Amino acid sequence: MKSVITRFPPSPSGYLHVGGARTALFNWLYARHMQGKFVVRIEDTDTQRSTQASIDAIFEALEWLGIDWDEGPFFQSKRLAIYAEYLQKLIDTGRAYYCTCSPEAIEAMRQKATATGGKPKYDGTCRKKGLEQKEGAVIRFKSPLTGTTVMPDLVKGNIVFQNSELDDFIICRSDGMPTYNFAVVVDDITMEINTVIRGDDHVNNTPKQILLFLALNCELPDFAHVPMVLGQDRSRLSKRHGAMSVTAYRDMGFLPEAVNNYLVRLGWSYGDQEFFTPDELIAKFNLENIGRSPGIFDTEKMLAFNADHIKAASPSKLIPHLMPFLKAQESDIEKGPDLEKIIPTLSSRSKTLIEMAEGAQFYFAETIQYETKAAKKFLKEATNAPLAMLADELEKLDVFDEKHLENAFKNVMMQTGLKLGKIAQPVRVALTGTTVSPGIFEIIDVLGKKRVLQRLRQALAFIQNGKQT
Repeated sequence: MKSVITRFPPSPSGYLHVGGARTALFNWLYARHMQGKFVVRIEDTDTQRSTQASIDAIFEALEWLGIDWDEGPFFQSKRLAIYAEYLQKLIDTGRAYYCTCSPEAIEAMRQKATATGGKPKYDGTCRKKGLEQKEGAVIRFKSPLTGTTVMPDLVKGNIVFQNSELDDFIICRSDGMPTYNFAVVVDDITMEINTVIRGDDHVNNTPKQILLFLALNCELPDFAHVPMVLGQDRSRLSKRHGAMSVTAYRDMGFLPEAVNNYLVRLGWSYGDQEFFTPDELIAKFNLENIGRSPGIFDTEKMLAFNADHIKAASPSKLIPHLMPFLKAQESDIEKGPDLEKIIPTLSSRSKTLIEMAEGAQFYFAETIQYETKAAKKFLKEATNAPLAMLADELEKLDVFDEKHLENAFKNVMMQTGLKLGKIAQPVRVALTGTTVSPGIFEIIDVLGKKRVLQRLRQALAFIQNGKQT
């Protein structure tokens, strides 16, 4: 059985968007699942649109998603000598020819064909002239005039194209640059790509590529054209649907595992399972379970996936992803409590890493800033005594664990006759500045005895100085 070799060939004319990322994922997952190879090449023959900034952005996005490659990155702009060699093969075998027709002449051909009910295409004027190479000439492929070209597809099944619908398409421009369809075929041949997984917007390119493979006496790769990703209005995905750069989602606090999980599920399924770890995706991904219907991109659903992955991830896994957001908020991480203890108190409450970083701010504060409403309601003269009693109880503790903390609260409840909620909520405001936070015993455990006592005393001073009633 042949070893599977897939590829991802982005054009560096912009960022890596979610549709491109899904294509990369499908190819990478299939190569990893089949224990094959994954190749990255940059299709940069369009020199006017290709930029180094885009190349860097693509690599940055792939790295963040965890998509590595076995060969490459190859750059088409550095492979011109290879394309020239294959162009000459087609010229020598009579499968391609030089054409000197002007753009004006070609436009006139198309208008004439349209006026007579034909397909607006090149009419083959130079097909039999046997022209030599000269300045301004292009090279055209000599397409068959009759018969059909069959595209076998692992997702869509066989698709049949009438050769009469094709024209003698250009494979090399007058400036010597190969066209997309020709360069892709030469790349796939020389890189031994045998499995092409791509969006079904490429279906119409495929018959031309198949004819080129056959003209070069090369075996066809397996094609798998996957449905496009659409917006919720079922139109082509764009920025208004949330189709931003992949790294924009990183900056919004998404985990790469969550983005991968969501994107793969846009068009692929495995029974009723929704949540997948990276290892599970590699183990279970196949081409048979790719659907034929377009995937509908839904930012809210991806957010739900992100919440699930944050909740499932270990603190050690989350720390490197969370750190940039904590630093952006100028948290003094070195002086704060242990992140390994902080994260479990917030992971079930956070949809994004930004939310987690914001929720963690009180842990790192030198001085707690109280929300006005919270302070007015809970830090008042009536709560002064129970807070003071609790501070005294905690001060006595040699062991600062949940069991001893509960006993401390019970002692205050017995002395004051108050229920836990009447004590816990003022303590929550004293420790966090707000009425909404993780569990009170979790907070106390993470902050530690010194910080808890310091904050309780700050709250007592606030009550006494502010004379809250």
